[in-house]
Amino acid sequence: MNKMRTHEKKFENYDSNKENNFVPNMADEDSKEQQHVYVKLVSAEGHETFVDRAIAMGASATIRTMLEGQFREAQDNVIRFPNITTAILEQVVRYMQFKAKYTNSSSRIPEFTIEPEYALELLIASKYLDC
Repeated sequence: MNKMRTHEKKFENYDSNKENNFVPNMADEDSKEQQHVYVKLVSAEGHETFVDRAIAMGASATIRTMLEGQFREAQDNVIRFPNITTAILEQVVRYMQFKAKYTNSSSRIPEFTIEPEYALELLIASKYLDC
């Protein structure tokens, strides 16, 4: 299912006569999909960031395994990284978005810049995340 169709499904059951239109109808068979458009990533310091689930799974084999398997992360839709700081997790998310934007792109791909002070920690995080 393409990205546009997923977002359109959120509003399929919209009824202008109801007060709480933006609360998913839990009886829907698509409600689980609607709830899991994004995944919450939590850094070592407890900072939470939300990333498009498809982007995260496409960029990281580790995240894909966690979200597709019978792991707690798949059920909670939350992945905690106790060994990845907020600054490094922000760079990882930035890379995930960069990768999603330029994968299969016919335009010129710009250089993905990394600050030298983050290089070693990013290397360790990317090895763990397999991205």
